[in-house]
Amino acid sequence: MHTKNELRNKLKTITCFALDLDGTTYLGNSVFPFTHDFLQIVQKTGRKFLFVTNNSSKVPIDYVMKFKGFGLSVKAEQIYTSADATIEFLKTRNNIQKLFILGTEPLIAYFCEHGFTLENEQPDAIVLGFDLDFNYDRFHKATNFLRRGIPFFATHPDFTCPMENGEVLPDCGAMTAALTAATGIKPVVLGKPYQSMFDGILQRMNCAPQNMAIVGDRLMTDIEFGKKNNVLSILVLSGETDLGMLNESEIIPDIVVESLEVLIPFLIEH
Repeated sequence: MHTKNELRNKLKTITCFALDLDGTTYLGNSVFPFTHDFLQIVQKTGRKFLFVTNNSSKVPIDYVMKFKGFGLSVKAEQIYTSADATIEFLKTRNNIQKLFILGTEPLIAYFCEHGFTLENEQPDAIVLGFDLDFNYDRFHKATNFLRRGIPFFATHPDFTCPMENGEVLPDCGAMTAALTAATGIKPVVLGKPYQSMFDGILQRMNCAPQNMAIVGDRLMTDIEFGKKNNVLSILVLSGETDLGMLNESEIIPDIVVESLEVLIPFLIEH
């Protein structure tokens, strides 16, 4: 852990926080008791925050409603998902419009709202999200599309999604691994810790990298994200990562704290 002076010095130039969701501001369906105070202090002190999540099973309005259930008011534009990064990336490809999507109904509808169409026979590309309805029929179709050379994109690399009871859900990375095992083909991945997600965050926040902090509970995505982009990385131990995992990792965060609550006094100081 860090001394107070170390935390104070590292945080003094930070005006923008890119905050992970699950494991950082809440866990499963339970909000952390300090989340409201942290967000309130960020805003009261003239700073900005953007929720940044790899979880593509939900879309921004779903998260707005989830926060409403927690008693917190959050706008859709304050939430940036790996699906947003994927959509923005695919829109730069003029030859991709018809998609075979492995994902939840909200995710599929979200792509359609942004101008893409669904295609189950001759798609321009395959998009794999956090598919809570993943089944053998989808697996079979995607496998054969990939063997035909159809471009393959995945919204994010996470293998599991943490739950509040200590269990996990198999996530997009695990489904990606299954398709790669069946075909030998790896996707282009768009979520944290990759560049497309970072570009989208900078655009949304209108913030210089040196004034930004990436906060999250995962070494492979959140902390690696900060490292790849020369942005201050803050690991919270309120989600997936514990000290044992951290000590065995080659990915070293700039700051390690138990939770967002530890940061609040330093934001008030500045």
